[in-house]
Amino acid sequence: MNAVLVVDKPAGLTSHDVVNRVRRILGQRSVGHLGTLDPLATGVLPLVVGNLTRLAQFYTSSEKTYEGTIRFGFATDTYDAEGEATGPMHSVDLSLEQLQELAARFRGVIRQMPPPFSAKKIRGVPAYKLARKKKDVKLEPVMVEIKEFTIESFEGDSAAFRTRVGSGTYMRSIAHDMGRELGCGGHLASLRRTEVGEFEIADAHTLEQVNEANDRGRREEIFLHPRKLLPQMPSVTAADDVAALVRSGRSVNLPEFSRAKMVKVFYGQNELIAIASRVAGTLFHPKIVLAAEAEWKVARVEG
Repeated sequence: MNAVLVVDKPAGLTSHDVVNRVRRILGQRSVGHLGTLDPLATGVLPLVVGNLTRLAQFYTSSEKTYEGTIRFGFATDTYDAEGEATGPMHSVDLSLEQLQELAARFRGVIRQMPPPFSAKKIRGVPAYKLARKKKDVKLEPVMVEIKEFTIESFEGDSAAFRTRVGSGTYMRSIAHDMGRELGCGGHLASLRRTEVGEFEIADAHTLEQVNEANDRGRREEIFLHPRKLLPQMPSVTAADDVAALVRSGRSVNLPEFSRAKMVKVFYGQNELIAIASRVAGTLFHPKIVLAAEAEWKVARVEG
């Protein structure tokens, strides 16, 4: 089975928890995700199944869009609502305008310090493992890009926001840094990812819906159409002879793509069989083969 499935991740589960559940539901061992979500967060978690796990390399720098809330008044050791307060509660006397002005200072390319409870590694050890043991976590700031960041409302001690960010950005760090700038402390109270790359919340299904579709033998209905993948890359529908060459890992001539660096190769409308890269001129070589010739022949016999 080769497929892409977008799950609406519930709060309280790690991304790996979701992967394990989908493995059991679909009866497939080869399942991976395209971008981790913290346990607190909900929303878009794209999963790749079967040979399509090889597509993960093309999603390492995907843009992400989030909605969420920041609570002001105290900071936490994890920078979110799951952590322990690192100091006393402060009174919050802020305005929407004040928060909007501060948010503007976070837009653009900035230096950001990752949270101590993160997967960033220190001498080969994930920072969160050191933080759990109350050991010093000395991380280095990294450059991240915050393309949009808007405070949409403020009530009591909580601000609702919407943001679009580049890869590697921690919204927990933004919440923490805003609280520090304001002198009252702050942490991420909730987070929902609504987009990552070309995957949107409208494409997402709950784990219950995935299980129900599988039980009814209708799981094809919840898989994302492969033509929606990697929209920045042109695609070609290969004839039988070209498809056979591509499936066997051999180079092919694609005269209509003399300027493209990479091309998605389909067989028919629904089967993505390879990603091919240009060697020279109009000659393309399969960079990754997603459906080999032997697998194709078996599938045709079984079908």
